[in-house]
Amino acid sequence: MNTARSRSWSSVLPAAAVALLVGLVACNNNPYQLNWIDTPDTVTLYSLARAEFNLPSGFGFYRANAVNIETPGATGSWDVALDTRNGELVLLPPGALGVSARAAITALPGLTLDDVTKAPSDTLVYDGDSPVPVEQGTVYVVRTNRQAGSFGQTCVYYAKVEPVEIDVPNGTLTFRYVSSPVCNSLDLIPPN
Repeated sequence: MNTARSRSWSSVLPAAAVALLVGLVACNNNPYQLNWIDTPDTVTLYSLARAEFNLPSGFGFYRANAVNIETPGATGSWDVALDTRNGELVLLPPGALGVSARAAITALPGLTLDDVTKAPSDTLVYDGDSPVPVEQGTVYVVRTNRQAGSFGQTCVYYAKVEPVEIDVPNGTLTFRYVSSPVCNSLDLIPPN
């Protein structure tokens, strides 16, 4: 074994650890606090009722990805799907398609995306089994499916969604959303 190389690493590692710790403390008083930006992103989904295949009908807010839902049971990658029911667009949590999941939705009529700073804490206001009609002038809060957190715990995340364009004849919904990256936190705006 090369003792010169061993000595050089043994002196570098403590210095690197101290530099990393100083960097974490200097950036924030709480090294576990996630700093995030609440700039809305925009997504377009296509109704499951459309005849075309390979169009994104579902959205997963934890990974911020639109997905094609060819098999409803392939959950975990999506929290809501878009469908057309009784002549209107609806958001479907997985339970509305018979899939057992934690994802659920609540509607907050008369609010804008900026008005909603916290997800409702009352679990009874979230619907995990029924279609939720999509309406202009309403913000929706989505609770995601369970996900593995950073420290081994099981987490749900929350997102707020505001319709931008509802096109029933073409079966499309364009919405703006902000999702929190903080495990089990109801806050929908970053900490100060």
